[in-house]
Amino acid sequence: MNAKLHSTDSHQANWITIGTIGVFFFIFGFITWINGILIPYLKISCELTHFQSYLVAFSFYIAYVIMAIPSSWVLKRTGLKKGMMFGLFVMAAGALLFIPAALTRTYLFFLSGLFILGTGLAILQTAANPYITILGPIESAAQRISIMGICSKSAGIIATFLFGMMALKDGDALLARLNALEPVHKAVELDALAARIILPYLGMAAILILVGILVKISGLPEIDPDVQNAGDDSEEHTSRTSIFQYPFLLLGVVAIFCDVGLEIVAGDTIISYGLSQGIPISIAKHFTSMTMLASILGYALGIIAIPRYITQVNALKICAILGIVLTVAAISLPGMASVVFIALLGLANALIWPSVWPLALDGLGKFTRIGSSLLIMGNLGGALLPLLYGRLADIINPHQAYMVVIPCYLFLLYYAALGYKVGKRIKPVPQPAYALIDKN
Repeated sequence: MNAKLHSTDSHQANWITIGTIGVFFFIFGFITWINGILIPYLKISCELTHFQSYLVAFSFYIAYVIMAIPSSWVLKRTGLKKGMMFGLFVMAAGALLFIPAALTRTYLFFLSGLFILGTGLAILQTAANPYITILGPIESAAQRISIMGICSKSAGIIATFLFGMMALKDGDALLARLNALEPVHKAVELDALAARIILPYLGMAAILILVGILVKISGLPEIDPDVQNAGDDSEEHTSRTSIFQYPFLLLGVVAIFCDVGLEIVAGDTIISYGLSQGIPISIAKHFTSMTMLASILGYALGIIAIPRYITQVNALKICAILGIVLTVAAISLPGMASVVFIALLGLANALIWPSVWPLALDGLGKFTRIGSSLLIMGNLGGALLPLLYGRLADIINPHQAYMVVIPCYLFLLYYAALGYKVGKRIKPVPQPAYALIDKN
C-alpha cells in the first residue's frame, strides 16, 4: 500500500516537474519567435535591406555559439536549477536594452539586446534540454521534448499575434504613408513606430525576473547527469577521456545546426517572403503563426506515436523526407500556394529537435553537460542559414532562395540512417522467440 502511494506521488511530482520545465520552453518560444515579427518590423523602422534585417536572427543565435561553453561552466558551478534562474535574469537584462534601442532607433542597440537575450537563453537551454531528456527513459525522450515543443510553439503563436498587433498594426497604411513623406516627417513617423515596442519589452523583462524568483523558491529537483545519463555500457563511457571520442554527438551538433536553421528560415522569413509576393501586411503578419500551428500538429503526432508506434530514428527519417518534398513544392508553386508549403515546413521540422537530442546525448555520462553545450552551439544554424537565405533573396529572389534548406534535410536523413550510430555501441534488438526456434 505504501509502495503504491509512493509510486503515485513520484508520478505526480514528475508531471509537476515537466510542467515547470514547460514554462521555460514557453518562454523560449515567446522570445524566439517574436523575431519573426521583429525582422520585418525593424526592416521598416530602421530602413534595412533583406540581408541587414536577418542580422536579427544572426545576433540572437550567434550568442548560443559564443556562450554555450561558458554556460556549461556556469551550470557546473551552480547546478541545473540555479543555472536556469541565472539565465532568466540575463534575458531580462537583454529585454531592458530594447528600451534605449527604441528611443534612439539604433539598430546596433537592438542587435545588442538580442545578443544578451540569446546569451540568457543559451544558459537556460543548456540546462533545460538535458534536464528534460534524462528526466525519464531515453527511448521516450522525444515524447517529453515534443510536449516542450508544444509549449514553445504555442508561445510563438501568442507572441507573433500580440507583437504583430502592437508593432505592425495598420502596417499597409503605414507603408503607403511612409513612401509619400518627406525625409524629416518620415523620420518622425519611424521614431513613433520604434517606440511601439517599449512597453512590450518592459513587461517581458518584469515577467522574466518574476519567473527567475519563482524558480529560486520552487521545489524543482536537481538532476546529476553524471549519474542519470551514464548509459548501459558505463565502463566503456568511463574509459573515454574526451567529448571528441563521441562522433555520434559531433554529428548530432551538425544535425542541430541544420534543424535550427530550418526552423528559423521557415518561421522568420515567411512574413517578409509573403510581403515580397505582394501579400498585404494585414495578412502576412500571421504567417509565422501558421508555421507554429503546423509544428504543434507535428509535436502532437510525436507525443502519440513515440515510442509506441514509431522510434525516434524513424521519426527523424520521415521529417527529413517530408521537408524535401514540401520545399520542392514551395519552390515550384507561386504566391500564396508557396507560402502554405513553407508554413507546412513547421510540420516537417517539428520532431527533428526532439529526435536528435536523445540520439546525441544517449549515455554521455560525465560529458552530458559539455555535450549539451555543443548541441546548443548547433543553434548557429539559426544565425547563418537565414543570412544565407537573405543574401540569396537579394541576389536571386526570395522564392528560389528557399533551395538553401534542401542540403540540410539531406544531412538529417543521413544522421537518421547512419550518423547517430557512428562511434556508439548500439544495444542489440531482442529477437522474438519464434525467430530463435526457426534458427535452431
